[in-house]
Amino acid sequence: MSPTRRTTRRSLARRRVPRAAALALLLATATACANDVPEADWSRGLLPDHVTEQGGIVQSLWNGAWIAALATGAVVIVLIVWASIFHRKRKASADLPPQVRYNLPIEILYTLIPLVMVSVFFFFTARDSEALARVDGDAPVKVKVEAFQWSWRFTTTYNGRTLQPVAGMPVNDYRQGPQLVLPVDTKVEFDLSTDDVIHSFWVPAFLFKRDVIPGIPEGNPGRKFQITTLNKPDVYAGRCAELCGVDHSRMLFSVKLVSKQEFDQYVATQQAGSAQ
Repeated sequence: MSPTRRTTRRSLARRRVPRAAALALLLATATACANDVPEADWSRGLLPDHVTEQGGIVQSLWNGAWIAALATGAVVIVLIVWASIFHRKRKASADLPPQVRYNLPIEILYTLIPLVMVSVFFFFTARDSEALARVDGDAPVKVKVEAFQWSWRFTTTYNGRTLQPVAGMPVNDYRQGPQLVLPVDTKVEFDLSTDDVIHSFWVPAFLFKRDVIPGIPEGNPGRKFQITTLNKPDVYAGRCAELCGVDHSRMLFSVKLVSKQEFDQYVATQQAGSAQ
């Protein structure tokens, strides 16, 4: 390779580094300024405040995993420091330290401890996954969620009465997108479907998301999940969590939790509108 070509490549590489750094900074700034990112708290392991009973299950599992990981890390660090301080090579002694390569009790210990840890993790994860996937079928509020490029359509059924569908279009602010109204302290069942590409229904305040995959037939358990809302009325952001096309970032919506009295008024209004 000639010196000229080598110099040119080095020059291009030097120019690309600042550009890449500027792009990374721009992306980080854009992410930090997103208005649909819920406020996290160190006391909750950087998770947002949950608004469903199922969110409490996720929070407990998350906290337990962090406690176990930190405890394991602390033990490992202590052992490393202890070995570094008390088992340094001494110039006055050329003897080898005690060898434990064929020490059967220690090797059994090395095997059993990770096995017990993995088994405990598996037990709690399997137990909580089963609870999160349970669908009783008796929810008074049922929501059919239809995802499409690049928005959502919500059709709510309340005690057997179907309300007007709420459909949206791509927006830059979740408050301008379609809004799903739900009552507090109520069991809600979701049925997810799509006819184009894979989407993902995600409300961060639920601490739960579910992929919306085309081709899954109606009635399949993989399309459904349920929550029980808590008494935390407010408006919460929602979005698609699966890259689904050019306007994926604008596939925003909101979930509004209201009192049961306000929800009854909303149902009456929606039914009156559908009759006109």
